[in-house]
This record gives sequence, C-alpha cells and structure tokens, in this order.
Amino acid sequence: MTAALLAGLLAGYGIAIPVGAVGTYLVSLSARTSLRTGVSAALGVATADGLYALAAVLGGSALASALRPALGPLRWVCVLVLAALAAWGAAGAIRRYRGRRLTTRAAPAPPSALRAYLTLLGITLLNPATVIYFAALVLGSQGGSAAGAAERTVFVTAAFAASASWQMLLAGGGALLGRALTGHRGRLATALVASGVMTALALRMALTPGYV
Repeated sequence: MTAALLAGLLAGYGIAIPVGAVGTYLVSLSARTSLRTGVSAALGVATADGLYALAAVLGGSALASALRPALGPLRWVCVLVLAALAAWGAAGAIRRYRGRRLTTRAAPAPPSALRAYLTLLGITLLNPATVIYFAALVLGSQGGSAAGAAERTVFVTAAFAASASWQMLLAGGGALLGRALTGHRGRLATALVASGVMTALALRMALTPGYV
C-alpha cells in the first residue's frame, strides 16, 4: 500500500511540476480573475491527470498501444488550441486596456468556476505530454496487472492529490500576482507575456515532432 502511495505521488508530481503551457495559462487565468476561479481551473487539470492515471492502471499496455497512433493528431490539436488561446488572450487584453482608456464601461464578467474547470480539463486532456507520460508509465510498470483494487485506488488518488496540490500552488501564485499587478498596464503585461509563452510553446511543438 505504501509503495502504491509513493508511486502515485511521484507520478502526480512528475507530470504536474514541469510548468508548460497549461501551467502558464493557469497562472495567467488566476492573475486575471480570482483565486476561486484559479482553484477551479487547477482542479480541472488535476482531474485530467487523475483520469489518465486511472486509465493507466485499468487499461495496461493495450491502452498505451492504442494511444500511440493518436499522438500525432493530438499534438496538432494541442498546437491549434494553444495558438487560439494565445491570440484570444492577447486580443482580449489589448481590447480591455484600450477600452478602459477610452471609456468607463464595466469590465467583462470573468469566467465562472465551472467554465474554468471544464476549460482546463479539456486542455489537459488534449495535452500530448500527459498522454505520453502515462502511456510510458503503463509500459514501464512491471507487475501492474497484479496490483489489487486497493493499491490501484491508492495510486490514482495519490496521483490526483499530488497534481491538485501543485496546480493549486500555481493558482495561488497567480492570484498573488494579480493582486500585485492591479494597474491596467500590469494586467496587460501579464496577459501578453502569457500569450507570448503559449505561442512559443505552440511553435516549438509544431516544429519539433518529438517535443512534449
């Protein structure tokens, strides 16, 4: 049981700690909205990681083999999603910045907690890095099929908890950043930097087939 717990924690932190496009978007979202929205988005990311961990312990090597042909198309879907998010975020930030300078109209309503959760859940499920990571986890595990239901449950729960704790840390950091950058220019700079990072990651993913 302890081995399953440690393995789950390591798996969860292993996929969560490298801050890529999803982590960047999570921090940016929390900075632009609220801690509540950021926590909901963080749970969306952790739910996707937990689902892949569950699929890993249930599907075994057959699942990993079935996922391989889909990795290429999923990579391009992720490229398009990242590019769209970057363009949408930058355009929205510029529009809001100009609008506040020219008029006193109210700011657009922030996304709801449910919408933030579903958005980050979908983005993470499409992330090729997540697919490849858990596929490799399945192929690299020896004797995984012999594990009992209790061990599998502990592994999946630990992986979800590890991912959730890290994503919430990112969301909290984003919320603190948002409080520090309360001015219009600070908000604009935060959104543009996040969009630039996501664009760079999308280009690198598109130009480097082996990149995850």
